Amino acid sequence: MRLQPGKASCLCGTAPCLLCGCCPSTKNSTVTRLVFSFFLLLGTLVACIMIIPGVEAGLKKVPLLCSSSTTIHGSLNCDVMVGHQAVYRMCFALAAFFFLFVILMICVRSSRDPRAAVQNGFWFFKFLILVGITVGAFYIPSGTFTIVWYYFGMVGGFLFILVQLILIIDLAHSWSQSWLLRAEDGNTKCWYAALVICTFLLYAASIIAIVFMYIYYTKSNECVHNKVFISLNLIFCVIISIVSILPKVQDAQPHSGLLQASIITLYTMYVTWSAMANVPEQNCNPTLLAIATNTTSASSSTSAQWWDAPSIVGLAIYIICTLFISLRSSNNQQVNKLMLTEESSGDMSGPTMEDGGVYRAYDNEEDSVSYSYSFFHFCLVLASLYIMMTLTNWYLPGYDGSYLTSPWSAVWVKISSSWVGLLLYLWTLVAPLILSDREFN
Repeated sequence: MRLQPGKASCLCGTAPCLLCGCCPSTKNSTVTRLVFSFFLLLGTLVACIMIIPGVEAGLKKVPLLCSSSTTIHGSLNCDVMVGHQAVYRMCFALAAFFFLFVILMICVRSSRDPRAAVQNGFWFFKFLILVGITVGAFYIPSGTFTIVWYYFGMVGGFLFILVQLILIIDLAHSWSQSWLLRAEDGNTKCWYAALVICTFLLYAASIIAIVFMYIYYTKSNECVHNKVFISLNLIFCVIISIVSILPKVQDAQPHSGLLQASIITLYTMYVTWSAMANVPEQNCNPTLLAIATNTTSASSSTSAQWWDAPSIVGLAIYIICTLFISLRSSNNQQVNKLMLTEESSGDMSGPTMEDGGVYRAYDNEEDSVSYSYSFFHFCLVLASLYIMMTLTNWYLPGYDGSYLTSPWSAVWVKISSSWVGLLLYLWTLVAPLILSDREFN
């Protein structure tokens, strides 16, 4: 079967070539972001496969992942370590690939810039570059690389948690604003009832999470740190909930309210739970996996358990936020300035069909780009580092590659990110009051 010239040109053409006839017309910028996100999610899928029990038999054939099939220092063997090492290399390849585009796309102002063609096209060659970097990453020796890359992952994971929170704040505001506007247009009781029910359910889920965390993570009298983490974040969430409904805040931001606060509260409870899942004390952390130890050996006949509940929830939130980064176009001016995107105007004008009735993407960036290319790729770099930490449970590998530990540094990174996130949300509420001479739409 011969490849038609029109199809072949799509291998190095622009985003419109990627739309099939059944797809609706859309913006060139949206298609581009979706394809890059697909690359990221494809790499994530490969990383997930690499830590499935049974796959390590094939990974052990890669000599640089593990130098021996025997137990080292009475700790972990290659059956456990190869999955961890493989995830690090896969995510390193993803981060390196997107960082390359961070550098290449600096200061691209419109699609007239020759570099915009690289951003929006040449997909086949981009895929080859990603595959080449991935193959090369598996030739990196273990040891220093794993330790250094762990700390890169910790910083990137911290920053991506904040990016997730910004997106969740934006989603919460958009959700509330949409339903309030519909309530004003008609069916007022129905839409207000829906807002109240959703808010109640979100707060109920947060309360249930708090109760379970007190039950399972504060069993021992020694677990003072867990009690402090839960109690502090509970108090902070009560504070932001009260502030969100203060009369002055309501006057400055009529669409702010308990729905947004309930979403932020539930996300904060998740981050708190995730942080306590890294506490290295077994009596204070029932979700601590057996692989995170330097005393318990793992026999070659026992499959390593990589997944815990916080990691599964974190993976789901990561996928949603990655897609949201690709599709989002906020009406919030503050969010758009922070995320370096243009405000959504709702303008869907543009070519809808080519001759013959074929749907295609259209160039919406001839005058100016609708998002910062470099910042978008930087977010994908952070997402690559975050998913690396999530899939490996934020466990720190030993310097000799023989064991894994769950360090206190991972706990403090997550807890501090929850505090920074709450402070950021509080600022969105009080900023119009403090900076009264500035306009906050």
